[in-house]
Amino acid sequence: MASSKSVVIAALVANGAIAVLKFIGYLLTMSPAMLSETYHSISDTGNQVFLLIGIRYSGREATRGHPFGFGKAQFFYSFLVSVLLFGIAGWESAKHGYHALVNPHVEDMADVTLLSFTFDAVYVNYAVLIAAILFETYAFAKAYKAMKIEINRRNWSGFREAFRKTSDVTTLTALTEDAIALGGAGIALFGVFLTRYTGNPMYDAASALFIGLMLMGFAVALAWENKRLLLGESLPKEEEDVLRTMLGEVDGVVEIIDFRTVYFGPGKAIVAGDVAFDPELDTGEIDDRITALENDLFEANEHVKKVYIEPEVQVEAASESVV
Repeated sequence: MASSKSVVIAALVANGAIAVLKFIGYLLTMSPAMLSETYHSISDTGNQVFLLIGIRYSGREATRGHPFGFGKAQFFYSFLVSVLLFGIAGWESAKHGYHALVNPHVEDMADVTLLSFTFDAVYVNYAVLIAAILFETYAFAKAYKAMKIEINRRNWSGFREAFRKTSDVTTLTALTEDAIALGGAGIALFGVFLTRYTGNPMYDAASALFIGLMLMGFAVALAWENKRLLLGESLPKEEEDVLRTMLGEVDGVVEIIDFRTVYFGPGKAIVAGDVAFDPELDTGEIDDRITALENDLFEANEHVKKVYIEPEVQVEAASESVV
């Protein structure tokens, strides 16, 4: 939780400052790509605010109405980010870029005077976008490190598998958003430069359109990943199989009648099972073995926070003939 929060705060500070600088750059140059990047950074900033709300809300104590706590709040707010922020920002960026493509024109950029130095306003865009790339690189590196730790800890093959299996949607959202932000700033810088160098406004406009489409694509992907957790996803199959095997190997267990796992928050999973025990075991022996098993499951997987084992006694059915 602390790692996720520090990742989000780092991104919030960077994106808030960058959004203001990009908007100033847009006002000075009226660049479509700069406006798209302004939308992008505003959405990124709102993203971090929602994620921090989710982190704070999910830390509330369990209540009678919410006996497993509020961990899924992070899934909800991350889903909200994808729909409200990236969807809207992506649409507005793409729409503005498309409009600039079908109605191309080059804005006359006034010179800017700062500390007695007068220079072309386009250099403001260059400076802002390069600064954005530097800030986003810092935020991306922090999120990358946090996700890499989880990948190594859970022996996943890489980021593709992590994207499909992680329950830490806060770090996942921050990492993906920072990667998209880096790509968007680079595309905007390239588009602004080509338009200035060639005098053709199509490059700037195309950059804005592409940034918008990229944002909308991210919104869809992030919403899809949060959907699986909101609907109650189980632990990854290989991890669940390990826990099931441990349960089946307990002395006295005759049959696993039912076995299920489900996430109830980031890094928090419930394990529930109906287990048939040897009928020769008495109640005290069954209780002792269930207690030992619960402790073993907690140690085997750090995401397992609650275990519910329902014991059943296996009784051989006797057939009788009725005359």
